[in-house]
Amino acid sequence: MNPTERQELAELLPSPGTPVLSSDRMTLMEAHLMQEITREAPTSGPVDVGRVAPRRLRRAAVLLAVPVAAAAVLTTVLTVGGDGSARPATDSEAVALLDRIATVTAAKHTPAIRDDQYVYTLIQGTDDLTDKGLDTFRRADWHAVDGRRDGLARTTVLSGPSGKGTTDMRIQADPNATTHRELEALPTDPGALYDKVWSATEGQGPTHEEAALEMIGGMLEGATLLPDVGATLYRAAARIPGITVVDDAKDASGRSGVGLAFGDGEDRRVWVFEAKHLAYLGSDDVALLDVGVVDRVGQKPAG
Repeated sequence: MNPTERQELAELLPSPGTPVLSSDRMTLMEAHLMQEITREAPTSGPVDVGRVAPRRLRRAAVLLAVPVAAAAVLTTVLTVGGDGSARPATDSEAVALLDRIATVTAAKHTPAIRDDQYVYTLIQGTDDLTDKGLDTFRRADWHAVDGRRDGLARTTVLSGPSGKGTTDMRIQADPNATTHRELEALPTDPGALYDKVWSATEGQGPTHEEAALEMIGGMLEGATLLPDVGATLYRAAARIPGITVVDDAKDASGRSGVGLAFGDGEDRRVWVFEAKHLAYLGSDDVALLDVGVVDRVGQKPAG
């Protein structure tokens, strides 16, 4: 990374007094990472960045249905680094699971996607209304593959103080977001992707490991339609210590599966996978209910 790039990256980092990586800053970091990648691996034509950030979601107080007796088993093992700080150790069970997930993911079919189509996603989560309580909602998004056309976000409140109902919002271009084509341009060499993510999250927290895994987790949903990229993200994650296996994890919609957890307390995150086929279900924050490609806004994938 040249001095100019280092200065650009430094401007994205929080001040020394900011201990936690915010969602908005993570979005900026992902955009910076994409800019580096697309400069090195240009696409066949110019691509506009155009995606509106999803609603900010509240983390549930109870993340997983884990027996108390298992708590010690799920605790991240710490080692002491050369500077005296405690650093998470590599968990061989988690590395093996990530390798299995990567292998299964890489074997999936990559659909042919045209620039004039839309990526459809359906998620479920909760929205914190501060003193009013929580809304449980489902949100369907339609994002232009090339980012050059408006999309749509259709949010349905299932329960909560806002009251049940559906609201449509037009999605306009957002320079801090990532298009499908930019995700497609990610390197498929795990070492190269790891190096970029690790460099882009240097100085972030609560720990460097958690910040890097947060960035990878933020790309898993979009990589569902890109098996090679998805597999590379999992293999890059396997190089980052601090992940543990959760045998009985639940996503934000309540579906059970096997989980990969990292972080502590309110900063804990859990990626959830279908136990038998290891399909990505989302996380304890946001459940990924459906993903596909359609020809027009408002259309749902066949089947």
